[in-house]
Amino acid sequence: MNTSPLRERLVALIVAAALLFSPPLLLIADRATGTPAWLVAYLFLAWGAVIGLMAWLMEHRHEE
Repeated sequence: MNTSPLRERLVALIVAAALLFSPPLLLIADRATGTPAWLVAYLFLAWGAVIGLMAWLMEHRHEE
């Protein structure tokens, strides 16, 4: 199987994003004690991380 490293990294990022937004992790963030904004903060940070990693992968694809 001859796949590029970029393709493998993008697939890994999609799987990681699917896991980040799966219901068990969302329920953990929703039930965290303290302020009620944990779920909002988790969603904002996780979505920002996915977008940032995707942009970084696409910008550095010419180096391979």
